[in-house]
Amino acid sequence: MPSSPSLATGPAPASPPRAARARRADLIVVLVALALAVWVTSGLWRDPNVRTITVNSSDQALFEWLLAFGGHAVTHGENPFFTYLINVPDGVNLAVNTSITVYAVVFAPLTYLIGPPATFLVILTLNLLATALAWYWLLSRHLVRSRLAAGVGGLFIAYSPGMVSHANAHLNWSAGWLVPLLVWRLFALRRPGHWLRDGVILGVLVAVAFSIAAEGLFFTALALGVFLAVWALHPARRAEARAVLPTFLRGLGVTAVVAGVLLAYPLWLHFAGPQRYHGTGFDPVIHSEDIAAFAAYPRRSLAGEAGLGTSLAPNPTEENSFFGVGLLLLTVACFVALWRWADAGRRATLWALGATTVIFAVLSFGPVAKVDGRRTDLPMPFDLLGQLPVVNAALPARLALVVAPIIGLLLAYTVDHLRAVPPRHRSTELAWSLGFAVALLPLLPTPLLTDEREPIPRFITAGTWKQYVSPGGVLTPVPLTVDIYPDGQRWQAYALSHRQGEFAIPGGFFLGPGGPDGRGRIGPVPRTLSALMDQAGRTGLVPIITDGTVREVQSDLRHWRIETVVLADAVHGAKFEVDEEAVRRTATALFGEPQRVDDVWIWRVPPA
Repeated sequence: MPSSPSLATGPAPASPPRAARARRADLIVVLVALALAVWVTSGLWRDPNVRTITVNSSDQALFEWLLAFGGHAVTHGENPFFTYLINVPDGVNLAVNTSITVYAVVFAPLTYLIGPPATFLVILTLNLLATALAWYWLLSRHLVRSRLAAGVGGLFIAYSPGMVSHANAHLNWSAGWLVPLLVWRLFALRRPGHWLRDGVILGVLVAVAFSIAAEGLFFTALALGVFLAVWALHPARRAEARAVLPTFLRGLGVTAVVAGVLLAYPLWLHFAGPQRYHGTGFDPVIHSEDIAAFAAYPRRSLAGEAGLGTSLAPNPTEENSFFGVGLLLLTVACFVALWRWADAGRRATLWALGATTVIFAVLSFGPVAKVDGRRTDLPMPFDLLGQLPVVNAALPARLALVVAPIIGLLLAYTVDHLRAVPPRHRSTELAWSLGFAVALLPLLPTPLLTDEREPIPRFITAGTWKQYVSPGGVLTPVPLTVDIYPDGQRWQAYALSHRQGEFAIPGGFFLGPGGPDGRGRIGPVPRTLSALMDQAGRTGLVPIITDGTVREVQSDLRHWRIETVVLADAVHGAKFEVDEEAVRRTATALFGEPQRVDDVWIWRVPPA
């Protein structure tokens, strides 16, 4: 274990035989990481254009749309941070949403070549692989000498329960490869004589991270700030911290300037642009980490398959801790052992890691502590901090994601010490090996659950829609597009990525204004037409329709400038089965008899 968080120097150059062994170890880690990435996403590889992630098909559809729209915007000279193609007529501020602009631009050729669903799968798989390799590289080249130690730490972090959970369609949170790069470049700012170049590099990396995972960047910055503050205040490290502070601050200033210039427009949109919102549409009490979840096992793991998984998370994509009892005990044992083995300087690093773990674990409990699903009356620090700007837009449960990399570091440091200084007794070595096996084997990930989703209608894929919508005009599926009915954005993504042209849709899956107390909400504020179609699709019953209802629906059609209403034979419902027949009868009662075109029903809306 290094005596400080220094990343400026790595292990000494290896002899030729040792270098060959190191290269073999690197290759083994790459192959294992690739195998795990493909294993976790294997359900989608069967047919990415047909398969969808069962527990989060709405987010998958959203990210597919973001890839298609981002590539289209860049290749057609449109604004990638704001669009009027969804949420007509107000548009959507993508700077306050997860726009993954860098991914959309970099992978635009692939999106045009193989389509958004397949590109989504490629990025998701690469995210997992790159996260493992980036952490392995940071550990093996800068923090530990043992390749085995680096492999254990890197693979654990990349395939920890939180990362596997967010692999359920979150292209932003699964991009964990950004974190070790940010850590590496931040500590590089201490190098004398290189602060300008290092500041520029970190500034560019910050801009990239913001465009892929702004919330993750924010959490990383907070965690590094806490770690550095605690480390620098430790008596054993105060002198070193004071010595490098001027150089570090100069580099950090350059980072702020470079990132500020690159992100000036997105940041303006984020904080002052149209369709911005404050806070979020999610309840921080619901989206907080249950204290018992830290000792629970995740559903997508060997332990979960054995029936030990729980439902302590608000949904299957937010199992942000779920380390299991075995790993918690092993982590404590590693920390205690490392503390006993360490000198005063090394204990400064351990003290900072421990403090960061406790702080972020407690913050993840949200405004009010929960234990095994039961709320307590015990207020938590997040109740105070959650009122601050920017913090009020974060989900407290995700703060627990900071804990996994720290556990990975402790595991790597422990293995590294045991490899360098083997235990004197065989029984001690066996106990450590058994402890690692008992703690980590139950957490081995299992593939994400997938299912078939309804196909995109031939009416869209054949381009027939262009005969019924003017260029840039408004088409809407029914039920109208929101998070639980993602078809509108799926259709639009297909049209954009296949160069068919543009049509706009009302609604959509996005975060925007209109929530309670001036906060954000998911999707637009419901209007009569969207409420009626949602009711019919959910319940299978045709709502009561009066003359007043028809007038309100006509007002909605004028507000959204809708030219054509479309009902597919099979509508994708992200949370439940949709009753297409009830939707068709409701639309017929409102618009008259439909016209059959290709494999859809359509209703033409006469100009106002």
